[in-house]
Amino acid sequence: MKLIIHGGFFSESSQSAETKLAKQEALKRIITSSYEFLRAHSAFETVIHAVAQLEDDPLFNAGTGSQIQSDGVIRMSASIMDGVSQRFSGVINIEEVKNPIRVAEKLFPADDRVLGGAGATRFARENGFPVFSTEIPQRRKEYEEKKRAAKVTGTVGCVAFDAKGHIAAATSTGGKGFEIPGRISDSATTAGNYANGFCGVSCTGVGEDIVSTAVATKIVTRISDGMDIENAFRKTFAELKEIDGFAGAIAIDHKGNVFHLDSHPSMVFASYDGSTFNCFD
Repeated sequence: MKLIIHGGFFSESSQSAETKLAKQEALKRIITSSYEFLRAHSAFETVIHAVAQLEDDPLFNAGTGSQIQSDGVIRMSASIMDGVSQRFSGVINIEEVKNPIRVAEKLFPADDRVLGGAGATRFARENGFPVFSTEIPQRRKEYEEKKRAAKVTGTVGCVAFDAKGHIAAATSTGGKGFEIPGRISDSATTAGNYANGFCGVSCTGVGEDIVSTAVATKIVTRISDGMDIENAFRKTFAELKEIDGFAGAIAIDHKGNVFHLDSHPSMVFASYDGSTFNCFD
């Protein structure tokens, strides 16, 4: 069994050493508790469990702590993909829910599995998800000071490999901040979150760059076609470099290999296999 999570990018210019340490500790806590959950649950159930915990932690830009868009409203996106069934579900620009990933989970068995905007929010209300403000004082301060998104780019995600060798991936984001309302991130698309029987990938970074180069889909497809995980990552990130793209990705393949890579070496991540813990420096 293997597990890897990410919490977006860490900006040395805008975050303190104390914040960096706090993120490390949070990732360690979340991945160890999620690994214990994985012992008795499927990869699919575990990625939802892990991402919900990341959404609940205001240190990360997803769920509580999400960025505020240019009109002063928080809109979030999240998705899940199960490598066994190869089904994908997600919500795009959903408002005022505590855990967007849980709404994506509720959509998973439905015929219409990706909902956006008012439709996503209405579905949440109709299915018992109460109104919940995910705004924190820090995000309001950033909004009022008009800090730009590149300083706080982030998303959260998880890829799990369970005892049966099944793989799943989940990703959630609070956006980049100050974006035009209606902007679509990569997090609820297969460019940013993808899994099949061969590999699962969750991405973070600039959504437009990730979508332009179909990062998650390309990595998984290349591994499915026989390329090893490291070369699949390096080829995909070489293509990302051609457009000066900003992204990071985490993955686990069907052999249990865990890998991560970023175009700017500051991605916040942690991996755990029950004995060895690895975290960003």
